[in-house]
Amino acid sequence: MTVAVRKVGKRKASTKAEKSTKKIAKTGKGAKKDRNKPKRPPSAFFVFLEDFRITFKKENPNVKAVSAVGKAGGEKWKSLSKSEKAPFEAKAAKRKSEYEKLMNAYNKKQESASDDDADEESERSRSEINNEEDVESAEVVLSFHLAMSLKLQVLANSLAHTCYFLV
Repeated sequence: MTVAVRKVGKRKASTKAEKSTKKIAKTGKGAKKDRNKPKRPPSAFFVFLEDFRITFKKENPNVKAVSAVGKAGGEKWKSLSKSEKAPFEAKAAKRKSEYEKLMNAYNKKQESASDDDADEESERSRSEINNEEDVESAEVVLSFHLAMSLKLQVLANSLAHTCYFLV
């Protein structure tokens, strides 16, 4: 029987590039959200909370905390019987069926769009696609810098007016 010998010593220091790629993988911010995708339907509790929030605000106009509304709504929901919850569950089921219809239409649209994209990508070279992505990222950086410079100009102008009034 042989025993594997491990070397004991310092670990290799990871580079900044390795750390940044690990961070991106952990956060998962690489994927973009599709704004056209239908929103998920609310559960029966949230359908109930929509109605409850209105009545709670009428009864308690001084309470501004969202957490207070949520706590009171949760307690009320727990105290409701199944027959009292039934109308909210029916509304939630109706919204869910509407959502499923919208998702089916959305998925069909995505499939047809991906088929079109596959055909288009095969016609174009990968370098053309990469160049377009580089241009898009450069436009995003440029628009960010323009927005920041405008903010700095506004701050400088307001500071100049403030200094004028102080003198």
